[in-house]
Formats: sequence, structure tokens, C-alpha cells
Amino acid sequence: MAIAAVPAYLGQDHSQASPGLRFGMYLPLWGVDARTGQPLWTTHDLNERTSGPRQELREFKDENKSAALKQALKLGSRDLALMRAVADRQSAAAAAQAAAGHLLRLDALSTAPFTTGLGNEHPLENGFAFLNPYGLPYLPGSGVKGVLRQAARELHSGDWGDAKGWTEDAITHLFGLESDDGDKNHQRGALNFWDVLPQLAGDCLQVEVMTPHQSHYYQQRRDARSGDSTTPHDSGQPNPIHFLTVPPGSRFAFHVQCDVPFLARHAKELAEGGRWQVLLRAAFEHAFAWLGFGAKTAVGYGAMEIDVERERKAAQLQRERAQAEAEQRRQEEREAAKTKMSPADRAMADLYDQRIDKNQDERSVLFSALKAGKLVEHRAAAAERLKALMQQQGRWREKSEKKNPDKDQPYQDTQQVKRWLGS
Repeated sequence: MAIAAVPAYLGQDHSQASPGLRFGMYLPLWGVDARTGQPLWTTHDLNERTSGPRQELREFKDENKSAALKQALKLGSRDLALMRAVADRQSAAAAAQAAAGHLLRLDALSTAPFTTGLGNEHPLENGFAFLNPYGLPYLPGSGVKGVLRQAARELHSGDWGDAKGWTEDAITHLFGLESDDGDKNHQRGALNFWDVLPQLAGDCLQVEVMTPHQSHYYQQRRDARSGDSTTPHDSGQPNPIHFLTVPPGSRFAFHVQCDVPFLARHAKELAEGGRWQVLLRAAFEHAFAWLGFGAKTAVGYGAMEIDVERERKAAQLQRERAQAEAEQRRQEEREAAKTKMSPADRAMADLYDQRIDKNQDERSVLFSALKAGKLVEHRAAAAERLKALMQQQGRWREKSEKKNPDKDQPYQDTQQVKRWLGS
């Protein structure tokens, strides 16, 4: 079966796409006329082969839905690289917002197959949501918002026990309010939900099958094979329908951005201390446990759980990033302070910053430096600073109370500093 590509990337003309060419993970065209080599917008190929007693050449329609789906499952190195690159770019864009407290990221693992976009028009009857122009499976941010709004409503109802802090006002301020037609009492929400790009377990999609047995009844269609009746009965013809899913074990990174200044103006208590993040996390946990994401959630699809290990690593990375930024700020402030110091103080500060053992205190650094013949030009100032530090630490001893003064280290150090001071 020859395959032609569905247009996937902007800036490229696929009107003359050659058979066998694929871009991203879009479902390919699957029909081809074997006589002319032209692609067909059908779910079958037109082939010719000899058959019958006379071995006559006849035209056959060969159904190829399964073949088309299998073709869509195959990921090349380009697909995988693109999938990871787009996810990395999204994470990089989220990092700055998260550091400022304006974004919540939550990592999850799918515990069941996930599918979405089944209602999209498609010659296979069941479509799938691919992100244009990349051709990668995705969960639209609008779908995430709808599930979380429902999760917040269920928690607020009290039917699930603890409301986790959700109130009607919190739902309105975070998700927005769309009143009935003709009513002008609308309000936008503070939250913005990003599209979710799953990282596929096993680096491939998988095919699922649903098999309705009473299609003649559902469609009210008379069929001789089904007893020429529109009522449900045991003679209904099963109709296997294949559709694509994201396999269990795939990773989902949810990003929810908050307009904190807007939220602070309308609901200050939700903006303070990241209260909105606490509420949103509770809604996610409820959605993972009871609602699911995507399509066919009523029969178990789209179930997820928090990826605890990835959450731990992300939190650790965020702490390390915060520590690095704080250290950089301290360095910048220290360098700025050095510009206002005297030459002697600046030389001592540089020496302290350059110490190998970061646990070594300033007194030890200065004493070792003077003993090694450093700070020659600023010896008197360094010795005065050393004297002040020893006095602060109770190590300045003009007289020794020990029988053997040679073993009294503070006394010996004091005598050495006095020599450096020239007194």
C-alpha cells in the first residue's frame, strides 16, 4: 500500500508529496489506485488480480484501515527528536514563570491508554488530535481547563468530603464566569492552561479496538445481515473500530499559568502565598483519581497519577536553581560593595573570596596569608583586622596563664600579630 503524506509543517508544499513520505505522526493517506498510482481519499486500495474459474483480471477493493494505523504508529528518529525538543522548549518557557510564582507545573504518568480528538473528521471515522504544525499527539489546554473546572465544582459540592478550600468565588476568579445568553455579567479567569505534549512510553502510539454489536439499532438502519430489524437482538453484526491511543506509562507535564496581578486585584487571598496553586493541585489530584483526561474517560481511558519521582527531581532542581540565583546575587552585591572599600579592605576581601576551603573563617584566612608572606603592602591593616577578629572570638591573649606558654596557641598567635603590628 502506497502512502502519501498529510500536510504537517508550515512553509512546505506537500501538494506533490511522494508516496511513502511522512511528516511527524499525522495519519497518512491510505488509499491508492494500483493501476494509476494515484492516492485515494478512501479507506481501501484499488488492486487488480486474477480470480475465478477463468482466471480473469478483476478489480478488488482492499480495506486497509489497520495498515494505515500501523503506518501512523511508526516513529522515526526525527519524530522522537521533535517530540522531545518541543517538550524541552515548553519547559524552558515555563521555568522563568515558575520561578516568579506565576506558574504551576505538575508531572503525571498515565495509568491507562489516553486518547483525544476522536470526534475530529477523519476518513477512518475516528480521528485523533495532532498538534499543528508538528504532527505530535497533544491534549489541548481547553480540555485541561474543562476537566479541572469540573473537579473544582465536585470538590466544592461537598459530595466528595473535604472541599480542599474550593468555593464558588474561587472557581469564578480562577476559571472565569460565562453567564447565560443576554447576561452581561462575564468575567475572565486568572488561569491560562497550556497544551500538554505527552512523552510516549515505548516511543510509539498504540491501536485500541472498540466493537459495537448493535450498530443497526444505534443508527436505526435495516440490514439483512442483522435480521432486517432496527431493534437490538443477538443477530447484530459486530463492527470492529480501530483508533489510536497514547500508551499507559507515558509522561504528561501540565502547565497552568496565573495572572497574579489580575488575581490580586480581584481575590487577594488567592494570590497571597500561592494559595491558588494549593487549590489547583487539589483539583488535579481529584481529576486524576476520579475524572481522567481526554476521550472515553467513562470506560477508564485517560486515568493518570502524579509522577512522584519526577516531582521530587523537579523540586530539587528548582531549589538548586534558587540557591544558584541567590548565590549569584550575593556575589554581585559583594562585588558592588568592594568598589567602595579601601585598597587594603578590598585585597583582604578578595583573598577571603578566593579561599579553597569555603568553611575556613576570615581569621584563619588572614593569619595564614600573613604567615605565608602575602598582603605585604597591607600588612598593618590586615594585622589590625586580625586583632579585632581575635578579640571578638576571645582569642586575643596578652598574657598566658599556662605553665608552658609555648603550648598556649591563642597567646602565641597574639604575639605573632603584635610582631606584625610592630608593637
